[in-house]
Amino acid sequence: MKWLINLWRTLNRPARYLTLGTISISAFIMGVVFWGGFNTALEATNTEQFCISCHTMKDTPYKELQETVHWSNRSGVRATCPDCHVPHNWTQKMGVKVAAAKDIYGEIFGVIDTPEKYEKKRLEMASRVWKQFDKTNSQTCKNCHDYKSMNWDKMSPLAVKQMKQAAEKDQSCIDCHKGIAHHLPDMGTSRAPELIAQVGHGVTPVDGQEYYSALTKELFEGPTGDKDAGLLNIATEVKVLETQGDRVKISIEGWRKRIGAGRVIYKDFGVNILTAQLTKEAAKHEGTIRVFEDKQDPMTGLTWQRVEVDIWTNKNYLLQDPDMLWSYAKDTYNTACSVCHTQPAPAHFDANTWPGMFQGMLAFVNMDQDTTALVQKYLQEHSSTFDKSGHH
Repeated sequence: MKWLINLWRTLNRPARYLTLGTISISAFIMGVVFWGGFNTALEATNTEQFCISCHTMKDTPYKELQETVHWSNRSGVRATCPDCHVPHNWTQKMGVKVAAAKDIYGEIFGVIDTPEKYEKKRLEMASRVWKQFDKTNSQTCKNCHDYKSMNWDKMSPLAVKQMKQAAEKDQSCIDCHKGIAHHLPDMGTSRAPELIAQVGHGVTPVDGQEYYSALTKELFEGPTGDKDAGLLNIATEVKVLETQGDRVKISIEGWRKRIGAGRVIYKDFGVNILTAQLTKEAAKHEGTIRVFEDKQDPMTGLTWQRVEVDIWTNKNYLLQDPDMLWSYAKDTYNTACSVCHTQPAPAHFDANTWPGMFQGMLAFVNMDQDTTALVQKYLQEHSSTFDKSGHH
């Protein structure tokens, strides 16, 4: 015990011969050693092997990753866990490390240590990750996916339209691309467009039956070829006339204004609810649009034509019932638009007033393109124009 006391006295004895330079150099060396050790330990946690060392991570999210294009693709480039989840910026990186401590806690104390428990927490964990991506503007995605490097010529017309709009405002990737590396959580009645699309993807259209578009869909002039004929809007009712391979010929009933090429199709007379926008070439193509009657709108003086459009689209993403779409749109509207104020009921405005009102709200919310179009259509189709009950 005496030697321990002597050691303690020695260590605490004031230095008589150390210079300021010696102390400074010693402190510098100790700092380098500490910082080097800290960064070594930090980088050791930035590896895929460390991430999947917890059996929960290996059993569920890691297996899901292996089913996606981020794991195996024609270019041979694989994204690992830290590529997506650990930002390069040091401050953001430390924030992610602190947040990740919750997952470690959950693993150690059995919160997510079984597939069943993991599923119950999936929505909570996914929401936390999506929020983090929003804060960083999806920077980890953009480390590989750069808007400026995208080759528009190799994209479909629909992809070009959506991606160019996103590029113009440097949109966060996570706004539209949830569920591309891991399974989406079950959101109950408020189903994300991706989940709705997955449901629609499994529907086999039957000739003569009516369906609703689950997402914005590309239109084509024929059963084969890639010639763009326009876009079919989300939640539009169509009738399947014929099936050939991966495409169906559909019939769209509606109205158009007798101006220009008349290529924009609306749901009803005098009502600006978009159902389809054809290209000029498709609108002029013989047999694509059949006109049945002309009618003048007393409010605007414009002449409208009742029409039917026969055109082709891919057979996927068609729903037999629009209830899932309206449920998601209603929940999104009630949630997103109540942050700043009490939102008006859908029947408070008519169908032609809602687009201007809704577009004015978009600067304060964060919605992808399909969700924006769906919520606007929900408001229009449940507006006072169609709701005669007077519930405002």
